[in-house]
Amino acid sequence: MSASERDPVQVGILGVGAISQVIHLPILSERPDVDVIAVSDPDRPKAETLGARFGVPRVLSSEEILSDDQVQAAVICTPNHLHESLAIEALENGKHVLVEKPLAMSADGVQRVLDAAAASGCHLAVGMHHRFRPDVGALTAFVAGGELGEVYAVRANSLTQRMPAVASTWRQEPEEAGGGALMDLGVPTLDLALWLVGYPRITRVTSVFRTGEAEVEEAATVFAVSESGIAFSVEVSWNLFAEADRHRARVMGTEGSGSLPPLNINKQLGGRPTDVTPRQPKARGGEHRFQNAYRRLLDEFVRAVLGESDVPAPVEQVHLMEVVSAAYRSAREGREIHLGED
Repeated sequence: MSASERDPVQVGILGVGAISQVIHLPILSERPDVDVIAVSDPDRPKAETLGARFGVPRVLSSEEILSDDQVQAAVICTPNHLHESLAIEALENGKHVLVEKPLAMSADGVQRVLDAAAASGCHLAVGMHHRFRPDVGALTAFVAGGELGEVYAVRANSLTQRMPAVASTWRQEPEEAGGGALMDLGVPTLDLALWLVGYPRITRVTSVFRTGEAEVEEAATVFAVSESGIAFSVEVSWNLFAEADRHRARVMGTEGSGSLPPLNINKQLGGRPTDVTPRQPKARGGEHRFQNAYRRLLDEFVRAVLGESDVPAPVEQVHLMEVVSAAYRSAREGREIHLGED
């Protein structure tokens, strides 16, 4: 049966905050192989307004979406503390699941979601969109092929502009968010840093936080070391004073280095540094790399639900959250944390 002959995937979206408005609703609603048939949100008027804008026929509760046999796939965009329980409930009800980051707020929570996915036989994906960026793919390929020599350091940052104070959101609430800038910006930034170099196992973590007016940290600096001795430095902040947000990564090796964005790769050839940066495709219609990467992620997820491809179980998210938990512990206790210690 051709793709055009298959029935569209019936999708329910839980949570209509910024990521749903910018990414999931517009991208999924334009796909001919997807029908977004329901949305849910505690703010029902907002859900109704957005549902009408994108042609979604029903506004339901989260429980109604997850118990609806018509819904084949759930996209979970709720506050962090609900990710684990909603993902497990969806999987136990036989639905494929895409969860926004973090997959759960702890390593044990991630494992519980993975176990539920394995038991259900359904696909589970997590919204790590950077993995689908062409520049990230190119740099990852250079590292994996040994083109940069032995990697000894990775640096990544995600710094967002300081915004005028308005009403606080769930992201400033420790119980709902699980943390501040590190849980918000640091989870994907750490994932990117580890992904670029093959996700080595981290053994030591040190962190320093800056807490402002909110109960959660507004900035964090994390230093981590892998089993093989790669040094990772990750900096995140909601408090950047600059003309624009900054999201950067750099990999340092004994024979070359690479950075992004923009993608720039230099390696030693003939005894001198040489620019070997491959040409990059332009995003569709001038689309920003953020939206374009999510488009690729969602395409992989939809094709997996249709049985046209597979989505590898995100097992590395367990170790990612072990590193994140160690960073929070380091900040609390003011010392280096060795992973695996009691």
